[in-house]
Amino acid sequence: MNVPPGLEWWRNEPGGAAWLERLPRLVAECADLWGLRLGAPYHCAHISYVAPARLPDGTPVVLKVNFPEPESEHEADALAHWRGEGAVRLYAHDAERRALLVERCEPGTRLWEVRDEEEANEIAADVLRRLWRPLLEGHGFRLLADEAARWAEELPASWERLGRPFERPLLDEAVAFLCEAASSPGEPVVLHQDFHGGNVLRAEREPWLAIDPKPLVGEREFDTASLLRDRRWELRNDPHPGSRIRRRLDRLAAEFDLNRHRMRGWGIAHALAWDPDEAMLACARWLAAAR
Repeated sequence: MNVPPGLEWWRNEPGGAAWLERLPRLVAECADLWGLRLGAPYHCAHISYVAPARLPDGTPVVLKVNFPEPESEHEADALAHWRGEGAVRLYAHDAERRALLVERCEPGTRLWEVRDEEEANEIAADVLRRLWRPLLEGHGFRLLADEAARWAEELPASWERLGRPFERPLLDEAVAFLCEAASSPGEPVVLHQDFHGGNVLRAEREPWLAIDPKPLVGEREFDTASLLRDRRWELRNDPHPGSRIRRRLDRLAAEFDLNRHRMRGWGIAHALAWDPDEAMLACARWLAAAR
């Protein structure tokens, strides 16, 4: 098995080269373990190894092998918690190999293909609302409040290390919000964390299903962050991107009956903490202006 080109960037990350060397063996072991007939890996995958497969009885599934890092550690737990309601079903999980066997969505069209943004956001809201369910006792998920405290501590240092890539007031606003949010968490649910149109697929069992959670436990407002800055390739060419972001913020806050201030704060802080490229920075600035 050749390593998919989309995963080669892992070679520059700590432990990434060793994982890529092990990956063909991990995939072969999973195929033997679950009796899979594997297809060619999906060319669009760039974080995990993802390939279509069939079980011995012919059931179509997807094999996913994650790099061993914290964000994906509890993906299987989240899918098990949701029990296929709003998200793909989990068929099997091997924690040692960081491998999951999940339901295959057919035709698998991304929600991004729904061109009308209002229609797409209504679909997304219906799916996301189904994922926000009460927690079971003794869960092992990472807490959003702990992540917020960590981001508040790390953001100033990374800002300096990267050469102060954005204005100081934006940094100060994000850090102040994270400190506030960490000390006053809202009602906890299992959060997807990476909920955008690329992670919602058209399916047969249900019209649309979520995939690829990076779960945390915390308040619902946080889980709108990725939706607020979705379709960034369109925002780049929009003559009024700030107004479009503001409309998303207002309509999603009304749709979910959530705290607009907290949604806006999470949208800014998460963009800066997670992946501060130019498109994300632009979204953070537009949200900062959407008071």
